[in-house]
Amino acid sequence: MIRMTLGKAAVRVVNLGRISYGQALQVQQKHVRQHLDKSSEVPNTLLLCEHHPVYTIGIRQAPYSAEEEEKLKSLGAEFFRTNRGGLITFHGPGQLVCYPVLNLGCFKKSVRWYVCELEKTVIGLCSKFGIKAATSPDTGVWVGDNKICAIGIHCGRYITSHGIALNCNTEMGWFDNIVPCGIVGKGVTSLSLELGREVTTAEAAPYLLESFSERFNCQVIPERDPV
Repeated sequence: MIRMTLGKAAVRVVNLGRISYGQALQVQQKHVRQHLDKSSEVPNTLLLCEHHPVYTIGIRQAPYSAEEEEKLKSLGAEFFRTNRGGLITFHGPGQLVCYPVLNLGCFKKSVRWYVCELEKTVIGLCSKFGIKAATSPDTGVWVGDNKICAIGIHCGRYITSHGIALNCNTEMGWFDNIVPCGIVGKGVTSLSLELGREVTTAEAAPYLLESFSERFNCQVIPERDPV
């Protein structure tokens, strides 16, 4: 059992590797159910992964027609409707996805605070690469007018799921088929594009964990997933 260490909350880190969106969703749901089961004591967990190509829409998205959905699927991607916040986005290889399944009672029972800390986590990560990123009235984290990281969460009874998707060396052409996050007139970018060199998810992951531990004042502990 992972417990408090030196006054800091301990957060388990599970790397799921390359995994389909549906499989990752099942893993998230399993962890959420364990948190909600008062008879079990479950550690707070960060699920890290990359996805096979998939388009997802959140609860604020106007419904996609069957024709639009089939068009996206014809590109070789899956399509999922989810219960996260936010609009349509793409996940795929070269994108570092982090799903925090946390009990906010261990941190601060405020969804607004939680989203702000996720944004600051990504901004801190970008800073470690020498990239100046910021938030905007639009969702996510931005470098100028280009989104580098999408953020969409779900929180029920202060248990979080879904999370962040950071473009590392993502094939950006996938975004040409949608209006990312429903925001017209703005673009997308990646760590690789901003730095002019290849930045893999494996290179970015330690910086994400370091920045997360700083923002959430916790100790992150890598562990194999017992699924």
